Formats: sequence, C-alpha cells, structure tokens
Amino acid sequence: MKSMREEMDIVAAYQLVGSYRGAAEICGTTHKTVKRVIERTSVTAAGGQRPVRAPRPSNYEVVRALATDAVTAGKGRVSAKRLLPKARAAGYTGSDRNFRRLVAQERRRYRRVNGHPRRPAVWAPGEHLVIDWGVIAGVHVFCAVLAWSRVRFVRFAADEKQDTTLRLLAERFEVLGGVPGVVLTDRMGCLKGGVVANRVVPTPDLVRFATHYRFRPDFCEAHDPESKGLVENLVGYGKDDLLRPLMLQQAMHEGGTIDEPAVTAAVLADLHAANEQAAAWCMQVNTAVHSETCAVPTERLTQERELLSPLPSLRLSIGPPPVTRKVDKLATIRLGSARYSVPLRLRGATVAVVTEGPNVAIIDPATGEVHAQHSLVAPGEASILDEHYGGPRSAPRRSVRPKTAAEKQFCTLGPAAEAFIVGAAGAGHTRLGPELTELNTLAAAHGENVFIAALERATAFGRWRAADVRSILAAGTGTPQPRHAGNALVIDLPVTPGRLLSEYTPVLLPETPTVATVPVQAEASS
Repeated sequence: MKSMREEMDIVAAYQLVGSYRGAAEICGTTHKTVKRVIERTSVTAAGGQRPVRAPRPSNYEVVRALATDAVTAGKGRVSAKRLLPKARAAGYTGSDRNFRRLVAQERRRYRRVNGHPRRPAVWAPGEHLVIDWGVIAGVHVFCAVLAWSRVRFVRFAADEKQDTTLRLLAERFEVLGGVPGVVLTDRMGCLKGGVVANRVVPTPDLVRFATHYRFRPDFCEAHDPESKGLVENLVGYGKDDLLRPLMLQQAMHEGGTIDEPAVTAAVLADLHAANEQAAAWCMQVNTAVHSETCAVPTERLTQERELLSPLPSLRLSIGPPPVTRKVDKLATIRLGSARYSVPLRLRGATVAVVTEGPNVAIIDPATGEVHAQHSLVAPGEASILDEHYGGPRSAPRRSVRPKTAAEKQFCTLGPAAEAFIVGAAGAGHTRLGPELTELNTLAAAHGENVFIAALERATAFGRWRAADVRSILAAGTGTPQPRHAGNALVIDLPVTPGRLLSEYTPVLLPETPTVATVPVQAEASS
C-alpha cells in the first residue's frame, strides 16, 4: 500500500504527462500501479469510499488448529521441526519458514495464557539463603547466596548426597556466623522425600537438621529455575571462573594431559586444596562491589548478621556414625574388603573409620586425632603408606641358617661360604649338601685363607661342584686373575703440517726461442 505522499506524486506526474507509462517512468514504479492510484483517486474525488484491500489469508491457516492443539498438548514445548510432517499430511503446502512462524506464534500465545506471572523479588535482611548444585566432569559445585547481602559461598564435593549437602550447609552457617529464616532450594532428590498435591515433603533428616538449626526449608516450583535465578548465576560463575581454571591447572600439573577422568580424579583426590581455592575466590568476590546492589556484600553482611538466628551450641552429627575397626598385626584395618595401613604403634588398638567421598580417614575415637588418610580403593586391594612402616619396603632376602654339623662348619668361613651356598642353590646344584663334607676337608687341608680365595673364585665363575673347587686349589697361584676393563686410553695423535691444494698447481716454464739447425754435409773427399 502506497503512502499518501507517494500517491500525490503519482497523481502529479500523471497530470503532467497524461499517460500511465510516462508517470510510472517518472515515479519509478509500474504503469499498473499508476492506473490503480489514479482510479482510486478519482473515486475518492467523486465522493465515494476509498476501496480497501481484503486481507489475504496466510497459507498456514489451514493447519493452525493442528498447531494449536499440538502446542497445548505439549505445554508449549513442541518444536516446528517435529510437527511439520503432520502438517504436510494435513494439507500444508507452504515453506518451512512460514510454518515455524505459526508454531512460534502459538507458543507465545500459550506462554502468555499459561505462563507463571512474575514480579521482581524483594529480599528481606536475614530472611532467605538460596542454595543449588552444579557439576562439570564429575566434580560437583555447591553454591549458596545470602539473598539480601549477596554474600556468596562455593565449595567442591565428590557427590550430591544428602549428607554432603547438609554438611556444606552447616559449614555455610558457620561462615556466616548465624542462620537465616528460610533456606530455598529446588526440588533436589537428596532432600525431597516426596511430592503430594504439588507440596514437597522433605526427608526426615532434613527436618531434623532444620529443627536443630531453627530454619524453614522451602522448595521452588517444579521446572522453574527462574524463581531462584539468584543462585543459578552463581553456579555459572563458579563453574566457568573457578572450576574450569582449576581443572586446567590440574591438567597442566599432570603433564598437559587432556584425559578428563584423570583430571577429575586428581581434583577429587585433593578436595581440601580445591576448597581452599574456592574460599579464596569467595573472599575476593565478596569484597568487591556488587553490580546490582552497588554495595560490598561483606559490608552489608555486618548489618544482616544482627538479624540472623544464633548458631546452636552443639553441631549436629551429619551422616552415618563412623565405624570402628581393630588394627591387626600387619598394622592395617579392613574396610569394604580392602586394607588400609596405619602407624605400627597402633597394632591391636581400636580406631574409627570415616569415609568422605573418595577419601578414607582413620581417626582416634576418643580425641578425634587423624592417624591416617587414604584414597578409597576397590575390594581386594590395599592402600599402604611407607611412612607407617618406617620407610619403603626392602627386597625380600632368604638368609642362610645352617642346621647340620657340616653346614655349621662350612658357614664359619664367613660371607664367602654363604655366597657359595646361595649361588649353588640358585643354579640347581642338587649335590651341594653331600659335598659340604668334602669342601670342609679341603678347607682343613689347604688352610682357611687359601680355601676362601678358591671359594670366591668359584663363585665368580659359577663353578659349584667340589671337584671344581679342588681344581682351583690345585692350580694354586698360577691361575689367571682377570680384571674388569678400565677406562679408555686416550692418546693425542701427533699433528703433522699440512699443505694447501693451491701449492700443487703446476707452474708453466717460459718458452725458449727455437734455433733452426742446418744439417752439415760431410765434405766430399776431393
């Protein structure tokens, strides 16, 4: 539809030239458009009504009812790509793009009618603490935000179990120095005992925990993360700004490996160091000006802390009680069909064993002193620390213990005799026992010093029979005494003068003038 000014220009051009095509060339349009404008103008000038073009229906109107029913049945989540084959079968012949427009219109209409009405949240001081979990590659991130002051709290864990969540929540209360009135979370499976008429029934342990700390647990609507977007943003920051750099740092420490399970295992193996970095990160962000409140969260916390409920005098025991084990004579305890070492001084004592994620802590049940810490191993395996036994384990050695009279007499010769027995036994000399009497006789006949030298020579060359020792004794001092090769002999070669290749260039002698010789004829005798 042309605007009023464009129509006036077309009318003026037509009055000037008097033809449709001429006016169209002047106004940059077609002659048909000029004709429609002139006819419409003439009707209006005669007192008639300006004709109105009837709206042309879109080509997707034939399947609008189909799209409306599908979007309503899918609660606004159906996609145009999945619905298009049904629309084609129902007679739709338009483009995919037009059909996407139709589905988008119906989804907006459904959300406008059935969506949750929202309003900006107004947080009261000391009222709400919002918590949530995030995870990257098996490393779980616990996040909590005190709503009014915006004080943030981030910690890492190996799982999202109820005991882990409550333990970190108790740590959050201790860091704050008080307890807020309400702890808001989504419908976590670890804290949800059931749902009745859209009301979440908390687990008995959560009720006991909330009663001990005097707060009210609250759960947001299902499939509605926007209702706790305050902590959803913190989960994103904790994963992108804290966890990913930590995993990259661990990967560089492991030699630049990109093996995700290995990096995850390395992070989980030292959760204490990871949580120290998380605490330092929280200290940094909590002392900076918040972009929304335009205030420092730690400064607002000093005002909000006065409205928090005081911490209970006793900390609630969270999780199953530690199991007790008796240390056996190997200075180990058994847990889950696996062995874990403890210091030798605890043999026969009773210790308590606490399992936290992938770590096992062995503590004193009376004082709480940590005797040993291990990583959890599979059943049938053992986790042994060398410092519990005074150093690394030495190689097993079977000492020589003589029993018969011949063995005792032969072993009195010292280390050479023991080395001879060990070597002969290793070589499989089955006649060693009966030949010890003959060897003792040779020792008495030749003297102890000479016989020991013969034994050392026999051991060096692997000769284990008594006849071999007798042959060495018979040879006496005439036997060769080989020595190990020494250092290489390095001799400086003499330096000879050299000549350049240019000195071998042939020298051309100057040419001498050639004298013609005349043969002399002998004078004829007269």
